[in-house]
Amino acid sequence: MAEPTAHVDTFIRDNLPPRSLWPTMDYSVLPELAAYPPRFNAAVELLDKMVAAGYADKPAILFGRDSWTYGALLARANRIAGVLVEDCGLVPGMRVLLRSGNHPMVVAAWFAVLKAGGIAIATMPVLRERELVFMVNRAKIQFAISDIKLADDIEKAKAGAPDLRRILYFGTDRQDGLEALMAAKPAHFASVDTAADDVAIIGFTSGSTGQPKGTIHFHRDLLAVADTFIRYVVKIRPGDIVCGSPQIAFLYGLCAFMVDTLRFGGTSVLLERATPELLLQTIQDYRATVCFSTPSGYKLMLDKAGDYDLSSLRVCVAGGEPLAPATFNAWEKITGVRMINGLGISELLHIFISAAGPDIKPGLIGKAIPGFEVRVVDEAFNDVKPGETGQMIVKGPNGCRYLDDIERQKKYIRDGWNLSGDLCRIDADGYISYEARTDDMILTAGYNVSGLEVESVLLEHPKVKECAVVGSPDKDRGQIVKAFVVLATGASPGEDTTLELQNFVKSQIAAFKYPRAIEFVADLPLTATGKIQRGALRQLERERAAGTGGTT
Repeated sequence: MAEPTAHVDTFIRDNLPPRSLWPTMDYSVLPELAAYPPRFNAAVELLDKMVAAGYADKPAILFGRDSWTYGALLARANRIAGVLVEDCGLVPGMRVLLRSGNHPMVVAAWFAVLKAGGIAIATMPVLRERELVFMVNRAKIQFAISDIKLADDIEKAKAGAPDLRRILYFGTDRQDGLEALMAAKPAHFASVDTAADDVAIIGFTSGSTGQPKGTIHFHRDLLAVADTFIRYVVKIRPGDIVCGSPQIAFLYGLCAFMVDTLRFGGTSVLLERATPELLLQTIQDYRATVCFSTPSGYKLMLDKAGDYDLSSLRVCVAGGEPLAPATFNAWEKITGVRMINGLGISELLHIFISAAGPDIKPGLIGKAIPGFEVRVVDEAFNDVKPGETGQMIVKGPNGCRYLDDIERQKKYIRDGWNLSGDLCRIDADGYISYEARTDDMILTAGYNVSGLEVESVLLEHPKVKECAVVGSPDKDRGQIVKAFVVLATGASPGEDTTLELQNFVKSQIAAFKYPRAIEFVADLPLTATGKIQRGALRQLERERAAGTGGTT
């Protein structure tokens, strides 16, 4: 029998897919997971219990010259929880949007939301008004906590989001600012006794239809990713100094700097914007032992890596995209560290295919980590032979649950397995290599971009008659976003029009989604039924990159 929910506001729980459409999620496969009690609050496990275990005076977060101990982080989280409950009227189950770059206050706010029984929804600071409106309305978000520097778009979004009751800003000395409100609250807070399968966070990620998907994760899911990938592969330990490039709003960054690090007594160094040189400087200055980034991020650091003292590094994790052997070898030559590649998906929260140390095979991602099972199958769901390409499917303690999206849920789950949408190969030893996506997603520098979303924005511009957006091979980013555009009558191709369209996209959606290349064409390739053949355009770009020609 299911454990009673602690949620009073049950909107998200009511909009989970029916259990018959959930994947198999087995917590008996590892002793750490099997020991989870039926009720716990992930924030208490990650913060309160670490303080009780003797970490109160140990550094949890380093940010510039600031150092927050585990005890100080707990006190601030408790004060923010008091603000949310007493001043805002939050009840368990309500949603709170978090809008900030990597900053200690957003970490404290995230823990505060969970401690109060709420559901935290972290968003990337580059998101614009229309993207925020969609998320707020989709999840019926009632409150937001934002860096005052990012006020413009969230204030504009509020007008189109009737459920959003109040926005709390930090980084300001205003009387109604979060810091002022926190000062009036006690440093102690009675955390809500949530069920292990109460919803803790929602991660929104771009989908192939152009609309973001809300991926739902329970309190137990947060612990499970640390107790599988980190405990068995990365092996963060007390005293580790953890840094990296991903944003906390990205599930990869959220797990890396909060869940993964604090679960094992480490310290996170937060960077608001981790440029390659700044990240190298950070490793040197803080004597970082663990680094999380993308293969593209490490590649961009290679040219300057020899100018810095990186001898403190013990572990480097590269997630978000395939890791080329050349990047792996060059990084190992400079640092002596064999980079850990990993494949994860938002639906499962974190990485579930990887390898470390002597088990690493450069060019291959790795094998299913402890707690997970991975197969590569054909269309009939039969395992392909070693070396053949098929769709990768996975199951383990975590799995896909979409917010209020039955049709997507039906497509993603089959016989208890999560259908990742990734085309892969598997060798005789169970090692996985990545081939491509099965949908229209573009993977650029570790970010997923929906080509259809970019198309929808371009089509709003009066100079665009038709367009198709695909991923084009790129040596630095893996892929770039490229648009093939048929101009409206009277519009002229050229650099000025290209820049105008690029800036228009940047003004409407996150800047990393804009088309870095635009090709003006007389028409687009169509199927017999009039549908755009994006596959033909992708193939064209692959042929051009390979030097085998190709024309539109």
